[in-house]
Amino acid sequence: MSLTARLSLLLLTSCAIAPFAAQSSGSNGDAIRGKEIYESRCFACHSVDTNRVGPMHMGVFGRKAGSVKDFEYSPKVKQSKVIWDDKTLDKWLTNPESLIPGQVMSFQVPEAADRADIIAYLKTLK
Repeated sequence: MSLTARLSLLLLTSCAIAPFAAQSSGSNGDAIRGKEIYESRCFACHSVDTNRVGPMHMGVFGRKAGSVKDFEYSPKVKQSKVIWDDKTLDKWLTNPESLIPGQVMSFQVPEAADRADIIAYLKTLK
């Protein structure tokens, strides 16, 4: 096989594999799967657009923790300087107490892929 043919084959293979590699990356997350996980695990306390036991999540990405209007947060969350981004949401979902000691949410998401998917979904809520 000539060098040109091998390079063409390599390029074609790379282009065919790239979308699947990006989709399976834990850091990117799958928003569709994240929505399913959110609805099965988070919806008991949270809603996209209504405060419940927990605050609504519309616009959560990039927002300061403890800042949703008309929601009564614990003093520790209100006092925190946390801004919700990939890193802080991942740490929060792993173990909320480790991010904001004294907060009141006890729910944790131990699987990294599930956290990445939930975060990808939360990013869509604008």
